[in-house]
Amino acid sequence: MEQLDSIVNCGVAATALVDLWALARRRLFGTALPNYRLVGRWIAQLPRGKLRHESIAAVAPVRGEGVIGWVTHYLIGTAFALLLFAVVGRAWFEGPTLSPALLFGIATVAAPFFIMQPAMGAGFAASRTPRPGGARLQSLVTHVIFGLGLYVGGLLNYQLSAGV
Repeated sequence: MEQLDSIVNCGVAATALVDLWALARRRLFGTALPNYRLVGRWIAQLPRGKLRHESIAAVAPVRGEGVIGWVTHYLIGTAFALLLFAVVGRAWFEGPTLSPALLFGIATVAAPFFIMQPAMGAGFAASRTPRPGGARLQSLVTHVIFGLGLYVGGLLNYQLSAGV
C-alpha cells in the first residue's frame, strides 16, 4: 500500500507541475492553456465506439466533459508514474535520481504524438495542426517538465516517508 501511495503522490506531483508550467507558459509567452474539456469529450466518445475523430473540437460537447478531462489528465499522470515504477523498480522511489525520471518523462511524449493527437484529429505528432513544429516542441518541453515533476514528486515523497 505504501508503494501505491508513493506512485500516486509522484504522478499527481508531476502532473501538477505540468499544470503550473502551462500557467507560466501562458503568462510568459501568451500560449493558450490546454483544453482538457476536449480530452473529456474524447474519453466520453470511447464507450460509443468512437476512437478517432477528424476534429474533436467539432464533436458536440458532452455533459461533464471538463471534469472527465481533468480527472483523465491526472489519471494519465498517475498511470505514467506506475509505469515508471514498473520500469525502474522500488529502489528509485527509495532514493530518486533525476536521469531515470527525466528520460522517462521524455519517453512519455510518445503518448500524445502517437495516441492522443491522432485520435483527436491533430494527426501523428501534430502533423495536421497549423504549426506542427511548434506543437511538437511544446509537447516535448511539457513532457520534460513532467519528467522533472516525477523527480520532484519522488524526492518529496521520499523525504516525507523518511521523515526528513
